[in-house]
Amino acid sequence: MAANFHIVTDHSADDLRLKLDGDFDGTSAFELIHVLKKIGRRKRRIIIDTNGLKRIYPFGRETFWKNLGSATVTNRRLVVTGKNDHRLAP
Repeated sequence: MAANFHIVTDHSADDLRLKLDGDFDGTSAFELIHVLKKIGRRKRRIIIDTNGLKRIYPFGRETFWKNLGSATVTNRRLVVTGKNDHRLAP
């Protein structure tokens, strides 16, 4: 994981909000997948805020999308927001 990467979680009964901060690499992608597996399965909507990301490495982005299916999160439930949304979303 990038040394400066972390995820801040905030969740209600229906929503899970994840604020990503730092650099997003392959290991960061797996950390995000782990959070989605652990908490996201019970939520109707998952919002990923990318405003805090400084760098998004192509390998991190690809690793995230290739492994998203293992978190059993469908694209209908997943919303990517923030100034870097276009760089993380497919």
